[in-house]
Amino acid sequence: MFDAFTKVVAQADARGEFINAGQIDALAAMVAESNKRMDTVNRITSNASAIVTNAARDLFDQQPALIAPGGNAYTSRRMAACLRDMEIILRYVTYAVFTGDASVLEDRCLNGLRETYLALGVPGASVAEGVRKMKEAAISIANDRNGITPGDCSALMSEVGTYFDRAAAAVG
Repeated sequence: MFDAFTKVVAQADARGEFINAGQIDALAAMVAESNKRMDTVNRITSNASAIVTNAARDLFDQQPALIAPGGNAYTSRRMAACLRDMEIILRYVTYAVFTGDASVLEDRCLNGLRETYLALGVPGASVAEGVRKMKEAAISIANDRNGITPGDCSALMSEVGTYFDRAAAAVG
């Protein structure tokens, strides 16, 4: 797992080159936006339980067969596992947002997740839909302009969306 700075240094070192002006400018922009990034992570983290719960509720309303007898989220044990997995994905998305790099999300959360779900008979399309619902809720909460660092957050919200999209694609 690399943060954005370590990744740039490792790549330059592997090529035997100095860090170039474009890379320095990109890292400087990331530092300048760091308060927005931390506000975003804080908002998502502070509302994680509601994000997961509401996404699951919406998913089960949309796909009631999941919680019907014989469904993949039927019984409290399976429901708890579903909510736990959604929470884990959300947690790793916040790590990616915080570091500005998806490698922690890919390496420690998504790598092998689809295969695990296939082996367990978990419907990947339903999990992907749950992730998309978490994305909508998280971006809505993070994009609320009250009490956060002022400025344009559109690029950061786009970045947040890409992490959720990666997670949805990995399980779907």
